[in-house]
Amino acid sequence: MKLRQVLGIILLAAGILALVYGGFSYTKDSHQAKLGPLKMQYNEKDHVSIPPWVGVAGVVGGLVLLVWKR
Repeated sequence: MKLRQVLGIILLAAGILALVYGGFSYTKDSHQAKLGPLKMQYNEKDHVSIPPWVGVAGVVGGLVLLVWKR
């Protein structure tokens, strides 16, 4: 496989995932306190939205790289 084809497949897959899921969530540790044997922790969950046009651009770009003959 050529590098162009591999990049096309990766871009196509990433575009499809962006369209299907629309974003991703992650958890980060924000506050932690220890008082003797007691441990308190607060986790903050954030969500990153991916606009639909980014997914469409990924799909189209991936298809162009796969179909483009040179």
